[in-house]
This record gives sequence, structure tokens and C-alpha cells, in this order.
Amino acid sequence: MLNEIPIAKAAKSGAKETTPGRKGELVSPKTLDSMQLKLVPSGDWTRGFFPGNLWYLYEYTGKKEWKDEAEKFTANIEKEKTNGGTHDMGFKVYCSVGNGYRLTKNEHYKDVIIQSAKTLSTRFNAKAGVIKSWDNRAKWKYPVIIDNMMNLELLFAAIHITGDSSFYKIAVSHANTTMKNHYRSDYSSYHVVNYDTADGHVISKNTAQGYADESAWARGQAWGLYGYTMCYRATIKNLYLLQLAPYNN
Repeated sequence: MLNEIPIAKAAKSGAKETTPGRKGELVSPKTLDSMQLKLVPSGDWTRGFFPGNLWYLYEYTGKKEWKDEAEKFTANIEKEKTNGGTHDMGFKVYCSVGNGYRLTKNEHYKDVIIQSAKTLSTRFNAKAGVIKSWDNRAKWKYPVIIDNMMNLELLFAAIHITGDSSFYKIAVSHANTTMKNHYRSDYSSYHVVNYDTADGHVISKNTAQGYADESAWARGQAWGLYGYTMCYRATIKNLYLLQLAPYNN
């Protein structure tokens, strides 16, 4: 795949512009479409997965060439640390930079994690108790999607690095509020919960990618399952363990 990336860039697959440093610059593989490698810019929510995989390959093999490639692809995403227009900081930054810091203890990576967590925290609304997911969606006032549980891992990582309790409070508030409002009595999850920012009440519960508003979206269920597993690991709070209990049946 590494050998195919320059070819895919030359073909301008996956984006309209490829000017270096611009928003549309193609920096990371996303998928194969009809056996053609498709690339995405740094702002794409899947952007952190490929460098994350490279870090895992380095971890499992110990080979320097994997570390070199991981560092190269991780560097392309660091500018996202100040992108306050998205909730996908965990997907993008923690998968890539987070694994890089875990394996190398590079102080620069630590700084990127801290700034990314600060940026993500700006999307938190204390009245609603959750982090906003999407901007510019006319259908919803303050949409929060179940996917957002995945991004809390970045905040927990920042807590361990800095000791700043504000990251912890935001992460726990989001997890608890999501548990209360996203889940039905059978532990299936809504995809989107729309909040009022004035007093935090729920306006509506919908889907954006599932079959119907009242259906269970399989990928969303997986986001929640991982999210609360991670929350329990980070906090050792039994309420998160209890949230996972029905999945054992």
C-alpha cells in the first residue's frame, strides 16, 4: 500500500485539490474503491486510522522502517490540533499521535495531545453536559452522535499527561449524559440526540445513517460498546461496567 500512495496522489483520488498544505491535500489512505486506493485530507475523520496502524506494526515488529513511516504520516495530521470545527479529534489525533506518544514518549506528541484535548473541550456545553458533534446541520440545533464516545479517549489521555481535572469532568459528563439520553430500555442506541443549549433539554432523537429513528445502528452500537469499555478502564466507575453487562448475554 505504501508504494501505491504516490500513484493515488497523482491520480488525485478522493479530493478536488492537492496543493501542499491546503485543506484538500491528500495525506492518508482510506479505502480501496474498485481496487483503486482512495486517499483523504487531514481533516477527514478517518485520517488517524492509517498512521495508527503503522504505529501498531512498529509495536509488534520493532522494525525502524515502520516507525519511520508512522512518524511521517502522523506529522501530516498534527495541524488538526487546533481544528475546533469538529468533534473527531479522538479519531484523528488519538489514533495517530496518541499511539506515537505511547510508544516513543516524544514530548512533541505530548504537546499535540494536550492542545487537541483543549480544542475538543471548546465544543462542550455545560447546560447540555455534552460535546457537540456536528456544525452547520440545519435539521439539528446541538446534535450529539453516539460516535462521540470514541473521542473521549483523547480527554482521558490528556488527564494522565497534565493532571487537569477539567478534561476528566467533561469526559465523564459527556459519558453520563449520553448514557441517560442515547440509550433505550433494551440498551440499543439512538444515533443523534439533539439538545437545547439554553437549558440542556432533549429536543429530538433521530438517526442520520441508520435505517430509521427507532432502529439500532450496528456501527453506533459498536461505538458505544468501545466507549463505555474505555470509560470504565479510565475511571473504574461501576456504572460504565453495568452499561456493558447486557452485551454479555
